[in-house]
Amino acid sequence: MIKNNSNYETQILENMRGGDGSVKIEHFLTKDELYNKGRLFARITLEPGASVGYHVHEGEMESYHIVKGVAEYDDNGKTVKLNVGDTTFTPNGEGHAIKNIGDTMLEFIALIVFD
Repeated sequence: MIKNNSNYETQILENMRGGDGSVKIEHFLTKDELYNKGRLFARITLEPGASVGYHVHEGEMESYHIVKGVAEYDDNGKTVKLNVGDTTFTPNGEGHAIKNIGDTMLEFIALIVFD
């Protein structure tokens, strides 16, 4: 099966998880296509200054892979800068947040799988 990028389900969320601005989510696969092993495999785009607020994962893990831009990442209370090619891992019971600190779009791939 091939999914053309024009067929991705797309959402625009405001102030996601208490963050700032708009978050665009392009779902590569649906929950059903993940065979109940996870709930998200998507490209996420943040405008400059936009963010996804801090949140803790329970019963699942999340990973981000930075494709474009520069981010400030809260890794369970420790702030680090992320660049293109960096990958994060937030295991079950830990938390994170991400903010676009650049002057261009921040784009990353997000994957959430169940623990």
